[in-house]
Amino acid sequence: MADPSFDIVSKVDRQEVDNALNQTAKEVSTRYDFRGVGASIEWSGEEGVLIKANSEERAKAVLDVFQEKLIKRGISLKSLKSDDPQASGKEFRLSSTIQQGIPDDAAKSIAKRIRTEGPKGVQAQIQGDQLRVTGKKRDDLQTVIALLKGADLDVSLQFTNYR
Repeated sequence: MADPSFDIVSKVDRQEVDNALNQTAKEVSTRYDFRGVGASIEWSGEEGVLIKANSEERAKAVLDVFQEKLIKRGISLKSLKSDDPQASGKEFRLSSTIQQGIPDDAAKSIAKRIRTEGPKGVQAQIQGDQLRVTGKKRDDLQTVIALLKGADLDVSLQFTNYR
């Protein structure tokens, strides 16, 4: 029988993000403080979100509303990477991206943390944009999950395929 294992992934439900974006767009179109400022939010590409407004403060306010909607839908803000508002003609544009997968440098630091702080006999293998953690005992794997949940990482993590 194979050793117990689980996968560490960083995935975001695209439908939930789309719902949050649509709720934000609806709130921006109806709220009094967004009237006449040309505020809007929309998808730009596959994983990008573009916020437009005629002032830097209004663009940041739309981003705050979007972040609030993401939190209500159970999506970690660690998966949302936002730039500063950039002036583009008469409007300000704020671009954000929804990060999917674990970047290589973060995967290496997570694997190193598991090796140094985790129980003996637990291995972490980087497989593309996810990690596979294997060990002799399920209790050791539970300890690794608790260790990573308690760590302050720059990536939102989910634990899947626990067997």
